[in-house]
Amino acid sequence: MTMRQWTVAAALALLGGLAGLGVTAPVVMAQAPAEWPQFRGRTAGAVADDPALPDTWSRTENVAWATEIPGLGWSSPVVAGDHVFVTSAISAGEELQPVPGLYDPGDEFGKQRSTAEHRWIVYDVSFATGRIRWARELAALSPPELKHIKNSFASETPVTDGRRVYVHFGAVGLVAALNLSGETVWTAEVGAFNGGQEFGSAASPVLHDGRLYIVNDNTTRSFLAAFDTSTGEQVWRIDRDETENWSTPFVWENELRTEIVTTGRRRIRSYDLDGNQLWELGGMTVNVVPTPFTGHGLLYLSSGYPGGFPRPVYAVRPGAAGDISLAEGETSNEHIAWYQPLLGTYSTSALVYGDYYYTLLDRGFLLAHDARTGQEIYGRRRIAPGHGFTASPWAYNGRIFALSEDGITYVMEAGPEFAIVGTNDLDEMALATPAIANGSLILRTQSKLYRVTNDTP
Repeated sequence: MTMRQWTVAAALALLGGLAGLGVTAPVVMAQAPAEWPQFRGRTAGAVADDPALPDTWSRTENVAWATEIPGLGWSSPVVAGDHVFVTSAISAGEELQPVPGLYDPGDEFGKQRSTAEHRWIVYDVSFATGRIRWARELAALSPPELKHIKNSFASETPVTDGRRVYVHFGAVGLVAALNLSGETVWTAEVGAFNGGQEFGSAASPVLHDGRLYIVNDNTTRSFLAAFDTSTGEQVWRIDRDETENWSTPFVWENELRTEIVTTGRRRIRSYDLDGNQLWELGGMTVNVVPTPFTGHGLLYLSSGYPGGFPRPVYAVRPGAAGDISLAEGETSNEHIAWYQPLLGTYSTSALVYGDYYYTLLDRGFLLAHDARTGQEIYGRRRIAPGHGFTASPWAYNGRIFALSEDGITYVMEAGPEFAIVGTNDLDEMALATPAIANGSLILRTQSKLYRVTNDTP
């Protein structure tokens, strides 16, 4: 029997022991994921136990393969069967290299304009071998907009339904669908826009029931649009009163209905599948990056620009309507189960694993709260002095993983006590959140894509 065949048995055996760590039945699923179709997967980074998934790795240890990916792209990998999809933008000229760290929005060093021609590429990498199966160019031109030096011109994560891969290149205003052979099925022009700070784009597309949803908040004309995945025809498009946003929308399938939830600098808004607004919520920070997600029947929403106030986290119950904003002094209401005014993150999305809501702050702190009530379990615990964090955390096998911008993954115990139990260094800048599928962790650094697993030969 191979290690992969032990997956279900191991998950069940570990259930009782992990319950004491807060890793309870809602996240210990019967089967580890066989695919990873979107940013953060289907479970927002909380993955079923699987002994094939590694706790330790390096550039050589537990590495099934490492593949060079030309150009620069901070999109996350997605996985469908033997296909690992990533995107990149390849410059024909010399470019300033991305630099880790935080920059003041008014600092011109933080912005970059490129006059060189770029080629926007979709790569299909074999999950089994790491070989690049195909590379398809979808656009070639000089980028019309500025970007932050730490951003890329290919930061939107693709999404796949297993038959096609769908991409949105916000830098050139292009949406496209490709089949598994790399043939372009359709393309759609949505316009290239920028926000007020001209940091570039990053919000990824999402899929649901034959439709592809794109959000683009900018200073020209912000919008949310739905496309037919078969034809690329725009089904509907609505205007939004926003100016910039890097947060991926979330399709919330709850017990009452299915909603498209979007965050934004001015308002959080939820829409039905025809684009009609269901509810809204104010009280975000100036820069909004974290992606909404669910756990324990609640919808978690956050933003946390450093130095801003509030830096909120909201836990919302299904069934809201109208304006559900908290009144001054309130920490909950009919639709908001709990609220923390200073818990929001800047770039990372939070993680619910077992009973706990884990917050990874960009300056390298981890916090834990009760996921149902918002009560503090432990406050700020320092992970790594001097290291920044942009990739979102993930969890499996009773461990929390946090990838720093310097390419070091810190491994921590899940549960009510904070403890670092290991570090794994890939020795290269990393901003992309990993994918997890088929007993493997797919990690992207500035130049490489790695598959790491305990099942290496």
